Amino acid sequence: CTLAIQTELLSDHDLAGTYVNRGVLYMSMSAYELAQHDFEQAMKFDPKMGEAVVNDGGALIGEKKYADGIAEITRGLALNPEEPEKAYFNRALAYESLDDLKSAYYDYSKAAELKPNWAEPRDEMARFTVSQH
Repeated sequence: CTLAIQTELLSDHDLAGTYVNRGVLYMSMSAYELAQHDFEQAMKFDPKMGEAVVNDGGALIGEKKYADGIAEITRGLALNPEEPEKAYFNRALAYESLDDLKSAYYDYSKAAELKPNWAEPRDEMARFTVSQH
């Protein structure tokens, strides 16, 4: 990714996507500040790229900045990212960390609805007890 960013003649959209890809790699190594920098660069080149925004929210959650992460993911979801189920799942993790269990359950449920074969959201939902008041 770094080589492509430095040497390739890419459209703004492709350059933004390359920054997102590198940012995701940084997140996988828990290098959240580097990831955020790349997501911010991506947003400069393509402000409407939902993946950049929701992944920036994911990096904030990784830094335990849950409220900021929720806000960023919510903003990113409005931009119709390609994999919204991941955004809902990450936002659910943040809601749960803030003890907003109703919102967490809703987002786990939405992630499971959007990608029915993905086990993780269903596994998380199984920990909850739903009751009517």
